[in-house]
Amino acid sequence: MGATHDWSASVDAAHLDEIRRNAAALAPGGVMHLVLEVLAYPVDEAREGATTRVRIVLHADGSVSVSDDGRGTETRVDGDGVARVKPVMATKDLRFYGRPDAPVLPDGHRRCGISVVAALSEWLVHTNRRIEGGWRRRFEHGLPIGELEALAPGGASGTVVHFGPDAALVDGSVTADVLREVARAYAAVVSVDVVDERA
Repeated sequence: MGATHDWSASVDAAHLDEIRRNAAALAPGGVMHLVLEVLAYPVDEAREGATTRVRIVLHADGSVSVSDDGRGTETRVDGDGVARVKPVMATKDLRFYGRPDAPVLPDGHRRCGISVVAALSEWLVHTNRRIEGGWRRRFEHGLPIGELEALAPGGASGTVVHFGPDAALVDGSVTADVLREVARAYAAVVSVDVVDERA
């Protein structure tokens, strides 16, 4: 697999602006499509044998979290010893964004990448745990807020993406029943649990 993101910059503001201008085209079906964009990453990891379980939670406040037990997002350590997490939220996924040959997600629409989720959310918190350590970062409309927060070492590896969709940019709703249908479709690849806390 070739490069997935350009590591030279942590933020591509023009890319994020483009997503917000074209929200209806890039997230058809609204929140449901955003959830599927996030879910696609641990499904990829599962196909490579790196993830076995995914948990999707529909929170009472309208936010959604997707967690997995995979390897965690790739990190690099700069020459000065500063750790960097692959800039997946605020830059385009070169494999999918704007590509006519991008894979189709279960809603019938082409995959665009997780930066679409970040740009179309009021906030998103990315928690990343790898063998060598863990980090957390908050984004607002795709822009990183504050510094990368180091997490205490220990525990299992994995990723959590928790986001609050921006109702002014994406419409539609997501139902636990539809997500459970998607989970069944992925059952041969990975176990996906769906929890609905809105009731």
